[in-house]
Amino acid sequence: MRGVVQRVRSASVSIDNKTIGEIGKGILFLLGVEEDDEEKDLEYMADKVPNLRIFEDENGKMNKSLTDENGELLVVSQFTLLGDARKGRRPSFIRAAATDKAVPMYESFIDRMKEKGITVRCGEFGASMQVELINDGPVTIMLDSKKLF
Repeated sequence: MRGVVQRVRSASVSIDNKTIGEIGKGILFLLGVEEDDEEKDLEYMADKVPNLRIFEDENGKMNKSLTDENGELLVVSQFTLLGDARKGRRPSFIRAAATDKAVPMYESFIDRMKEKGITVRCGEFGASMQVELINDGPVTIMLDSKKLF
């Protein structure tokens, strides 16, 4: 499972010029599910994202998490995070999970965030979406449940 965490002042996702998800201060999380992802990969992301200390404390140090800040979370599915562009000029997405596997994992991630009391908004799986954000910092962190980077 791969993800991109962006600390934002605000973010929104739209389909056909209609906003379907919008947050204030918090995290925009782009989530890609890999074909061989398992429960442990989901658990890793569900623990890492809300507890990642990327928000500044009173001394200006990144010492607080989304949970500490009572921030909001916008989750957007992003199979292109699994793109492999090492060969040729067209990325291969062969490692991205098929819809029948990816959707339940994506939805389970969202459910787990809600269970933690986090305000969650989301995109629409598989849709062509437009994402707008004001990246705060900017702070952008890449995550991989298999710890490849």
